[in-house]
Amino acid sequence: MKRIMSKVITVFLIFALCSSSFSEEGLQRTKSIRLSPKVVQSINKGLEYITQAQNPNGGFGKSNITGATSLALMAYMLQGHIPGEGKYGKQMSKAVDYLLSVEKNGYFHDETSRGMYEHGLAVLALSEVWGQSYNPKIRDALKRGVNVILNAQNSEGGWRYAPRPTSADSSCSAMQIVALASAKEAGIAVPQKIMKKALDYLIACEVRSTGGFSYQLLAGAPMGGAGPARTAAATLALILGGERNHPATKGGLAFLNSQPKSYFTGGKSFHYAHYYGAQVMYQNGDKHFNRYYTMISESLLAQQGKDGSYAGYGDSVIRTGFAILILGVPYRFLPIYQK
Repeated sequence: MKRIMSKVITVFLIFALCSSSFSEEGLQRTKSIRLSPKVVQSINKGLEYITQAQNPNGGFGKSNITGATSLALMAYMLQGHIPGEGKYGKQMSKAVDYLLSVEKNGYFHDETSRGMYEHGLAVLALSEVWGQSYNPKIRDALKRGVNVILNAQNSEGGWRYAPRPTSADSSCSAMQIVALASAKEAGIAVPQKIMKKALDYLIACEVRSTGGFSYQLLAGAPMGGAGPARTAAATLALILGGERNHPATKGGLAFLNSQPKSYFTGGKSFHYAHYYGAQVMYQNGDKHFNRYYTMISESLLAQQGKDGSYAGYGDSVIRTGFAILILGVPYRFLPIYQK
């Protein structure tokens, strides 16, 4: 059903893009935020940078290529671009083919460490693109990818770096929950008991004195203090998992709103944190999103180089993909961004 609806939505988007009421690159409105020409230009430059960074095999970047490719694919989809069609259709189709090529028994990964992060991003990207692609291999690969996540859930309810039920942390677990939520919306079966156990794990990670989330549990209780990046990830995962009104979700939102201005200027987990944080604010309405978006968009615009990439830690395609996904939340083309 979702695949049929996605085709209908795609037709509508194509019509909208041809209308004089919309920009050439896509719908640019939320209730209160309209993308400025500077932001649109920044996103376009970022997409051009990503495009030139595509490898001959269809992957993107130089490290953590599965993750970088997944982010690049979603960055294209953010503006309503479709695999096999239009300006970036060729690049998107090659990216999908690359992700399918690295799958090994359902596991999407081509590096040596922290594989479940890349796997979660790949499952998310393929779930988001499933309704817009005519590639019949995607659904079966998605089902296998989801099964890897389901089988890797540990006794606490979470996940960590390896596709095995060993230890868990709130950050990696949030990535898997978001991927499962997207896959479920794409029509892939996700047992409710698995999701509930995962959400209960995140809720147990809440540091109630602050509202933020700890990295791991020790004897069932939060171990260490709360951090904004993992709090943003956990809060979005709770929202997408159906716990929008849970006290832990509200606590996470309050914790993020309490962060100082320095939170918007940089740091090692800067792009990762705001990728989740922007979505948390969007899911909670204009009052939260407008303030947040104004600050993070100004910061990202200042960090973009002449080549279109954004400054920061890690692979340039990864941070550029994250930056585009943050700046482009108001487009609302990605199903994961829908309220």
